[in-house]
Amino acid sequence: MKAVIVCASVSHGNTKRIADVMGRVLSAPVVEPEQLDPAELSACDLVGFGSGIFSGKFHPRLLQFVRSLPEGERRRAFVFATSGLPEPRWRPFSRPLVGLLEQKGFEVGDVFSCRGFDTWLPFKLVGGINRTRPDTGDLATAQAFAQGLSGRLR
Repeated sequence: MKAVIVCASVSHGNTKRIADVMGRVLSAPVVEPEQLDPAELSACDLVGFGSGIFSGKFHPRLLQFVRSLPEGERRRAFVFATSGLPEPRWRPFSRPLVGLLEQKGFEVGDVFSCRGFDTWLPFKLVGGINRTRPDTGDLATAQAFAQGLSGRLR
């Protein structure tokens, strides 16, 4: 199985830490959106897409990369994120990215998210929230998530 993880982690490295754990399990390189030629994805069996959440949305660099992908080829994908606050049930932040990937021909099997250190306003005024996140429990959960993906693809 050939896999790659596309990750935009810009604030505190929260999302990169999660991506690195998943990458080790899946034997997948973790790359920034600008480091990957979209044509390279056609050779992959599984592609992960993730970033931190900013004002309820994935990072613009990741979204721009996904918008630039050609439509048509069916590939398996997963989405992951870190955020200061939990994903609201009434407006899941993962839904727009999953929909965009499906429009591009991806079959999105799973979504993973966990809390991360967040200093976005107004949290910056109090020194941020979730200072210790992602913690060892979050990393273990990310590892188990990736093991589940790997098991289903074999």
